[in-house]
Amino acid sequence: MMTQIRKRRIPASPKHAVACIGPLDSLLNPALFKALADPTRASLIACIAKCRRPCSVGEVAECTCVDVSVVSRHLALLARSGVLEANKVGRTVFYRVRCADLARSLRVLADALDECECPIDRSCTSTCC
Repeated sequence: MMTQIRKRRIPASPKHAVACIGPLDSLLNPALFKALADPTRASLIACIAKCRRPCSVGEVAECTCVDVSVVSRHLALLARSGVLEANKVGRTVFYRVRCADLARSLRVLADALDECECPIDRSCTSTCC
């Protein structure tokens, strides 16, 4: 049985690479990176993840020296980006880190980036481009 090895086309320039649509394009989610890039939001994610349970805005604000209203806005943005899950109980919103989903998204992105790192001088079966 013969398997066919497909050589990856190397784009001639970044201008040509932009025209290449591959899995990497759909995995680079600007909203996710914007959510993770802010140092305050990163510390809020860490605080909630370390608690290992849903936390209210007030509880999370106690972990930081940031005003409750600012914490609330940061947590809402993290929930919109899919990093956190929000559940409202009465007037209180509890946030939980979607650890498995976040880890899966980052792992899939890392795998797609690994696929783009094929050595040029070898046969490559990458479908990056």
